[in-house]
Amino acid sequence: MSRVGIRPVGEKVIVKRLEASEITAGGIVLPDSAREKPKRGEVMSVGSGRMLDTGKRQTLQVNEGDQVLFSSYSGTEVKVRGEEFIIMDESDILAILE
Repeated sequence: MSRVGIRPVGEKVIVKRLEASEITAGGIVLPDSAREKPKRGEVMSVGSGRMLDTGKRQTLQVNEGDQVLFSSYSGTEVKVRGEEFIIMDESDILAILE
């Protein structure tokens, strides 16, 4: 069992969305309803990889603990043990932050 209580399969990854900033660059405090959902998160768990036509698995490029950028409407939001996660395809991840 993974550390989040849910284990992805194949080329799926589980991402925990990072918190959005409550204050704008100009110092204005934003209420929850006005904040845009962040497109940045931490990879919590990864699947075993994509199955190739040859029968071998291609390992994923992301690893647990990586901070990533992902597209706005990617994945499926789920709640496990009171925490919210996104299950998405690795292909929905745009970049790994270094």
